[in-house]
Amino acid sequence: MKKLLVTVLVVLSTALISSTVSVIGPWSGVEMDAFLPVLEEFKAKTGIDYTYQTYRAEDLANVLPAQFSAKKAPAGVIFMWSNFITSNTQHVVDLSDVIDTDAYIPGALDNVKTSDGRVFGISYTAKVKPGFWYRKSFFESHGLKAPTTWDEFVALLEKIETIPGVKDAIASGNGVGWPLSDVTEHFLITFGGPELQKDLIEGNTTWRSYAVRNAMEKLVYLLEKGYFSEPTEWTTILEQWWNGDYGLYFMGQWITGMVDDPNDLAVFSLPGNRGMVFSIDYAFVPEYATNKAEALELVKFLSSVEGQSIQVAQGGHIATVGVDMSNYPAVDKEIAKLTEGVETLNDLDDSIGGLWQTAFWDQLKLIWVRPERLDDALMDLDEKMPK
Repeated sequence: MKKLLVTVLVVLSTALISSTVSVIGPWSGVEMDAFLPVLEEFKAKTGIDYTYQTYRAEDLANVLPAQFSAKKAPAGVIFMWSNFITSNTQHVVDLSDVIDTDAYIPGALDNVKTSDGRVFGISYTAKVKPGFWYRKSFFESHGLKAPTTWDEFVALLEKIETIPGVKDAIASGNGVGWPLSDVTEHFLITFGGPELQKDLIEGNTTWRSYAVRNAMEKLVYLLEKGYFSEPTEWTTILEQWWNGDYGLYFMGQWITGMVDDPNDLAVFSLPGNRGMVFSIDYAFVPEYATNKAEALELVKFLSSVEGQSIQVAQGGHIATVGVDMSNYPAVDKEIAKLTEGVETLNDLDDSIGGLWQTAFWDQLKLIWVRPERLDDALMDLDEKMPK
């Protein structure tokens, strides 16, 4: 009788979780830990098990074309750049009738839509890239305050440089290219306006234009003065910044989920800034996915208020659907205030993508260590822009 009961329980358990959806995403470490509760809730709600694998978008860009040519897919749901999704629609499931597109905030799905209005990806949650982060306790103990003008910003950097034990005023994250591009975009937006960001993405202005050069010279000035550190792997230098080796760190909103005490965090944008990058995590379902039906169930869950409420509660994310503010941690509510009165913008290098994106990252690494090479870098970026 006991053996029969055990057999029945095993059968029921197998029936409850009879299928699996595989997921590839960009997150590892604490960022992955913040995503897994969403997948766990999906599993509990639907009985569909999951596997999760970390894979950088830069590497997927090299792997996926060969997979698609062989009519294969490494996962059922894949997080990837929006421009890759819209450039490969023949290999991607049309989600127009799968997800509730009306539930999204205005514009959230624009980057995964085709000209005829079809939707080939989901906009999961987003992260704002608001500006320079600092520890409240660090500022308080050294009598520092957030700047309201460019001159005050430079004076702040100079004061931080004189604090014993501080290596440099600003920590420079690196490792995969985008941390340097994020801070560079902030300078372009602040000193060229939101219109410059849009024009660069659309190819309506050149990298050697006055507007670009004017903004880049502000950045180069700070690099020449030595206020930025040497580029260092971004999670390593994050810990060093938190421990007081640096005063400021430009990073996206996800930083709130990566520090010991988010309540000790504060952030400011460059004075005069009128635009902010709203970085959305996009995902798609390949046509060749195994267990495609299960993958479609997952993207529906990731597009729902329920699914995104679980994610934003972990910190470091902003929902792309109508999640109630009560679900957000306190520090994320403060970040939302910074977005008031400023224009939300697409990520520059993610939007252009392709070989130009990696060239952009390489040229920024060059500028960081050889700022006098600015002209050469801008010329190279012009030459490599998609025609």
